[in-house]
Amino acid sequence: MTAESVESVPLIPHSVLFGNPSHLLPRISPDGTRLLFLAPDDGVMNVWTAPVDRPDEATVLTRDRGRGIRTYGLCHDDRTLFHLRDENGDESWRLYLLDLVTGEERCATPFEGVQARVLAHNRWHPTTMLIGLNKDRPDLHDVYRLDLVTARLTKVAENPGYLSWIVDTDLRVRGGSAMKPDGGAALYLDPPDGPDGAEPWLDVPYEDVMGTRVLGFARDGATCYLLSSIGANSSRLFAVDLATGRRTVLAEDPVHDVKQVEPDPLRHTPQAVLFAKDRDTWVYLDEEFGKDLGRIRGELALQGIDGEVYVDRGDRSDRLWTVSVVTGAGPVLYYLHDRADGRLRYLFSHQPELERYRLARMEPFAFTARDGVAVHGYVTWPPGAERRNLPAVVNVHGGPWARHTFAFDEEAQLLANRGYACVQVNYRGSTGYGKRFRNLGAKQWGAAMHTDLLDAVDHLVADGGIDASRVAIMGCSYGGYAALVGAAFTPSVFTCAIALCAPSNLLTMLAAGAPYRTPLRAFMTANVGDPETERDMLWARSPLSRVDDIAVPVLVAQGANDVRVPREEAEQIVAALAAKGLPHEYLLFPDEGHGLARPGNRETYYAAVERFLAEHLA
Repeated sequence: MTAESVESVPLIPHSVLFGNPSHLLPRISPDGTRLLFLAPDDGVMNVWTAPVDRPDEATVLTRDRGRGIRTYGLCHDDRTLFHLRDENGDESWRLYLLDLVTGEERCATPFEGVQARVLAHNRWHPTTMLIGLNKDRPDLHDVYRLDLVTARLTKVAENPGYLSWIVDTDLRVRGGSAMKPDGGAALYLDPPDGPDGAEPWLDVPYEDVMGTRVLGFARDGATCYLLSSIGANSSRLFAVDLATGRRTVLAEDPVHDVKQVEPDPLRHTPQAVLFAKDRDTWVYLDEEFGKDLGRIRGELALQGIDGEVYVDRGDRSDRLWTVSVVTGAGPVLYYLHDRADGRLRYLFSHQPELERYRLARMEPFAFTARDGVAVHGYVTWPPGAERRNLPAVVNVHGGPWARHTFAFDEEAQLLANRGYACVQVNYRGSTGYGKRFRNLGAKQWGAAMHTDLLDAVDHLVADGGIDASRVAIMGCSYGGYAALVGAAFTPSVFTCAIALCAPSNLLTMLAAGAPYRTPLRAFMTANVGDPETERDMLWARSPLSRVDDIAVPVLVAQGANDVRVPREEAEQIVAALAAKGLPHEYLLFPDEGHGLARPGNRETYYAAVERFLAEHLA
């Protein structure tokens, strides 16, 4: 702990924060009889099951011994479990099916170097799944029908250039979304020949492309639901009558985009809409759903629990829900809610060991950037420390088309527990705050997106909370790029930088990546820069171009199998640092991809982060 601490706060072990969770992603089986969840088996995350009324009698279903399972589901045939696994982070996801009756597991997509995507499965087609495979063309995913009984794969639609597909509740392919050369998009519904032979159902301008998409269809097929920011600042939820084309606004906010829509499981009509502001704001379109969430919140309030509430509704009868509660200052809490009697039964938390330690809660803050733009973010303050002249770490989110939200954040907890203020800024370009704010980040990598971080530091220094002479910067993906920018462009602001899976040269980053990311190139060109016409700008915005200006220690970490930010991005900056004799460390994880999934690797990395900060910041 730092000298500013006013009381001793026990250190949280890395294994508790970054090891395997105790439980994760609980769900109810479609027939309402089983509880399923992720939990460690022999140190690896696997799928477990228990009778829904006896969660203590759990047994393990899967036997992965690699990076662990993170994505799973139970099919509506009531006997097939599916999950996805890749090879050491290479994102060549294979689809595995486990028969819960016989215990037999098989790989449904045993193709080398092919990525499987689950597109659709529902109660109305219990023995069928639609999946996307880039088996025939590495840059495009065609649609295949998978028969769960015979394991037969049948191609049902060849990709005419879609980045994503649109499928209805009868598992009919209705169209898709294709990128335009200017970075906009075209949405097609029921086109006879695809993008080359049909007029778009909706032409999406560049500025609206991240706020516009078809969510799905009502069960009767007469209505589709559209998120769109066209004609407004933020994305709104529309019901579109497919016969007349008439659009009806169902939910909107003048500043914040729709984050989530909760559909009725049977009719597939929206029941609630979530806007992620500093804290969640729900708009209820269905009175009964609102009452259910109200009862859950009331039960939690009686227990003194204040948190964000999320539900999973796998039970076909919609009687049993699993409920996740995020308090931000403790582990994620999981409950079983029985709608028949209104009971809320505690199941478990994601990491009970955390309850032994004093945790910190993310607190929202806002400031005005140097050009007058309002910017929001969160600070997690060290518990037990006076909020004055503290060392701080600017922890930059990836994407950059994402945002920090109120959550339990392991990195923020580590930093706060070790005595640092963790500053998380939703800089311009971040999502959720409407298209004007989002599009202010266009071609501002290493420019205005970076000065927003600097202005956040200045704001917190002026308030007296943090010490200007002790500020570090860290992040993963774009956040790692921002850390390298901090070290190369503004070394007088930051005492050290930590970059995980970080682009160091925008020109080589834009030229690389897995083939199936090719359809994104127009989007990347519009938002980052055009290598053909803006080469000089892209090089000037690359940390590698300013390596001679780096004057602070840098910790670089990389997954060897990263297909988004390839290993070369790390090694070219490391080589340049070594050639200049600049202080640096390099960690290469041979069995990881974009980010770190294996608990041992995560603990190794964060032990290095803690030691690095203690040496150069505290």
